[in-house]
Order: sequence, then structure tokens, then C-alpha cells
Amino acid sequence: MSSVIAATRFSVLDRSRTREGRPAAEALRDTVELARAAEALGYHRFWVSEHHGVPGVAGSAPTVLAAAVAAATGTIRVGTGGVMLPNHRPLVVAEQFGVLESLFPGRVDMGLGRSVGFTDGVRRALGHGKRDADDFEAQLAELLGWFEGTSPTGAHARPTEGLRVPPFVLAMGEGALIAARAGLPMVIGDLRDREKLLRGVDRYRAAFQPSSWAREPYVVLSGTIAVAATPEAARRLLLPEAWSMAHARTHGAFPPLPPAERVAGLPMTAKERGLYESGLAGHLSGTEEQVRDALETLLKETAAQEVLVTTSTYDREALLDSYRRLAALFTGRTA
Repeated sequence: MSSVIAATRFSVLDRSRTREGRPAAEALRDTVELARAAEALGYHRFWVSEHHGVPGVAGSAPTVLAAAVAAATGTIRVGTGGVMLPNHRPLVVAEQFGVLESLFPGRVDMGLGRSVGFTDGVRRALGHGKRDADDFEAQLAELLGWFEGTSPTGAHARPTEGLRVPPFVLAMGEGALIAARAGLPMVIGDLRDREKLLRGVDRYRAAFQPSSWAREPYVVLSGTIAVAATPEAARRLLLPEAWSMAHARTHGAFPPLPPAERVAGLPMTAKERGLYESGLAGHLSGTEEQVRDALETLLKETAAQEVLVTTSTYDREALLDSYRRLAALFTGRTA
């Protein structure tokens, strides 16, 4: 077993992707079942995401779903990847995580992002605009203040104040420097643009300022990893998500995942085909040996402490098999 892989934590982010012909409720139940499996396989964390008004994603209320995941598991850390802070008042977010930590002490993570919605319509419905993301750093400081009891309002967050829920910043562009200035762990993706990834990691480490939350930089790499018996089977796992992303970028709507077999026969415009092929490139995909070698290179280049796997596909059995094969690389247990 690779020593660098064995020394790295591996975690899961599941976005509760809906599938063609199946109800959204099933996607949420699938997320809970995957969390149970991830715990049994030895993954360190299991996170859920926040998306609003997206046909292809059922996970719109991450703290609610995180509570269901935590209740269905016993040891794995549970959190969000992430709560989009510009969409909420920091006090309410602090209260939600305070409740989660009180119910599941020592198991809750607070992953925080700065997105404000996928479309103009969703942003209007949320009562926010793109510029609200510019306030993320101040919102982050306000949120952490509720845990520390330092709000200038004189109010106190209950049952939050005095609790310690580890915060993580989802870093896209400016997020790396925000995480560094706040002295917080950083989650950065994706794995396809290696130069951009390395620049973000370097900026974060160079600018990091120790805080009461983290004394040293902590880097979590986020991205798709697909493992199967053959390279062709691993690539097949990637097809549904690649097509959905291409469709979203050409039609403005992120659809449910189609079966890989149907994707292979779909007609596409030249633009769609280019986006689709781009969506298939650069991920860590292949047999166990191929993925092990790619992971070793990635981890040596970045010196990251953790990998957050974000793979989505239509075939849930194949997805679970991929996670099982990946777990064998860092636990040494046979897949």
C-alpha cells in the first residue's frame, strides 16, 4: 500500500443527484445509504451540499440532510460542502450547526461557501445578487463570532456559543486567500486544472495566519475519482455527469442524470460535444493501479492532508463499487 495514500484522509461529498425517471426523495435516501456505506468502508467524513432550484440536485437543505446522515451513522464525521453563507443570516447558520453539534457531539463539520445561486431566477428568489458573494469574508467572521460569543449586537446564539464546530472554507478563486486570512482549513477543487489547483494551494499556504480554529494550513482536495475493473468501466461512470454539465452550460438548466448507455447515443451540437469531452477529461479515473499512481502524484505535488471525493453517476451500484475500490487503496483491505 502506498505510504503517501495511507497517510491521507479520504472523505465523501454527495450532492444527492437525481436520476432520470426517479423521484427526488429517492436521491435523498440514496445519500443516507451511501453515508452508511462510506462509514463502513473507512471514509473520514461525509458531506452534503446546498443547491436551490436545480432539477438535477435534491440536496437543497444541507443542515437538515446532515442531521439525517448523522442519525443514520455512528462514527463518521458529518457536515456540509457547503452551506452557502451569502444565502443566509450568519446567526441562523450558527444556530443550525449548534443544534447539530449538540445532537451529535464531536462529529459535525461546517463547510462554508460563497455561491449565491445558479441562475438569476434563483438568486432573485433567495433575495440575493452576485455581489453578495463579496461580503463572504465579513459574514464568515460574523458566523465564527457567534461560536465565540463576540457578537457586537449583545445577542447570544443558543445552543451554539462555546461549542467548537470545525469550519472549512470552500475555495474558488478568492476563497483561498479568505481561508488563509481567517486561519481556516481550505477545500479546493477541481482536480482537472492542475496548475490552477497548485496556485491556489500555494497562495493559501503562503498567506495562512494561525487562528484559534487552526494553527497550521490544512488542505482538502476536492474532485471526481472513478475506480473500476477496467479503464472503460471507470470512464462509463463519468458519462452521466459530463453530459449533464454540458447540457447545463448550453441550456441553462442542470438536468437529472441519464443512464450512461443513453448518453453514449445522444445527439450533441459541436458546442455540447466540446463541453462534454472537456467534462470527461482530467479526472482521476481508471483501475485501482492507475488511480493509485495518479493519487500518489497528486498528493506529492500538493502535500494535501485530505481528499474529498465528489463522484456522481447514474448507476448507484457502480458508484458504490468505485468507492469500495478506492477505499481499498487507503485502508489496505481487499475491495
